[in-house]
Amino acid sequence: MPHTPSARKQRIGIELRKMRDAAGMTTAEAAAVLGLNRSKITLIEQGLYAITPERVLALASEYEEGDSEYVDALAAMAGDKSEGWWEAHRGLVSNGLLDISEIEHHAHGLSTYQICHVPGLMQTEDTAREIFREVYPPLRPLNIEARVENRMRRAQLLTRAEPMPYEAIVHEAALRMTFGGATVARAQLEQLLTLSELSNVTLRVVEFRAGGFKGAGQAVMYAKGPVDRLDTVQLDSIGSPAFLTDVNQLKNYQNVIAAMRDRALGPDDSRDLISRIVKTL
Repeated sequence: MPHTPSARKQRIGIELRKMRDAAGMTTAEAAAVLGLNRSKITLIEQGLYAITPERVLALASEYEEGDSEYVDALAAMAGDKSEGWWEAHRGLVSNGLLDISEIEHHAHGLSTYQICHVPGLMQTEDTAREIFREVYPPLRPLNIEARVENRMRRAQLLTRAEPMPYEAIVHEAALRMTFGGATVARAQLEQLLTLSELSNVTLRVVEFRAGGFKGAGQAVMYAKGPVDRLDTVQLDSIGSPAFLTDVNQLKNYQNVIAAMRDRALGPDDSRDLISRIVKTL
């Protein structure tokens, strides 16, 4: 039994807990379905004890969950026993960053909006290093380099053989930040332009003159699951990232992203603005 549950195991547990609560059943009643003691159900719902696809299906049936596509996706998640590349970084970077790596890897699509930072998956190595040097409390050089390595490995999602759809909405403020000085900032903007030409990438810029807008106070990643009910929202914070899975919260962030998209320039105009900023550096 792992001391730190993976993001996927935690999500399976969260969803099974939602189903059980909706069915009005106790942990003892759920345990009886599987022939387990009630403590095992608690551990499963906390992501601390593995559950087989067959047991996921058995519980979903007992809970009278009628969304078969959702149940099948959850069972498939339970059946995936592969170890991700991010496990090699465990102990070197925070568990929260490992969870982000895992969620991104399995996502069916990603949307993000950023105010002061270029999106992590689009950062150059030098930009990432300068950003991590500003983390508080300060990181040791070894941990900075481990985080940079982790971020560069995550970025391969955009250019892998079968890349997922990726949408980045970036405020003009992030484009004008000069982490590491003009040379680093120029290389970063040039990389943004290059990545924005990928067929799976959509980059939009919100100009200063767009004024106020919903979501201006935080950075967000929205990860699409195999079905809508398994989507995840990740919020940045000084400590560890927060993950939201409640259906109403997911809908709220879908609406915020849609509103920000409406305020942003189109992809071509966004590239033109980035090119103009590059010339000022």
